[in-house]
Parts: sequence; C-alpha cells; structure tokens
Amino acid sequence: MVELLRDQPYRAGELAERVGVSPAALSRHLRTLKAEGLIEEIHPPYDARVRIYALKAGAMAGLKAWVDETEQLWADQLAALKAHVEAPR
Repeated sequence: MVELLRDQPYRAGELAERVGVSPAALSRHLRTLKAEGLIEEIHPPYDARVRIYALKAGAMAGLKAWVDETEQLWADQLAALKAHVEAPR
C-alpha cells in the first residue's frame, strides 16, 4: 500500500482492489497507517463521502534515517569482521 501511495493518492476502493484485500482488512491497515502519521485522508470538495488516501510528505524520513544508520552499523561490523578474518596469524 505504501508503495502505491508513494506514486499517487488513491480512493479506498481502488487501494483495496489493487492490493487484493477486502475493504474491512484495508480499513484496518489504513487506520494503522493514519494513526502512525504515515498517510493522510483527504475529502474532495465535491463529495465529503469520498476518502482519498495519500502518503504524507516526509512521513518516511524517520524510517529512512533508521535504515541508513542500521546499514552503516552493519557495514562497519562486516568490515571489522573481514579485517579480523584476513589478519595474519
């Protein structure tokens, strides 16, 4: 769902169809993503019953920072292991 919303906003029904889940299951996922501040719900001015979901700008910044830090940690750990294994004995 996040990958789809990264490209463009979708109505709930469109998301359910594209992801292949029931509307009830989709609703639970959307509620969780909204609660975590990753997506936002937009009501177009022409019909308040329509809900369009979009990825919030910058919503993934914290996750990206964590992934970058974790990647650097593992790169450092693997480099240290390589140096240890290749060190003359």
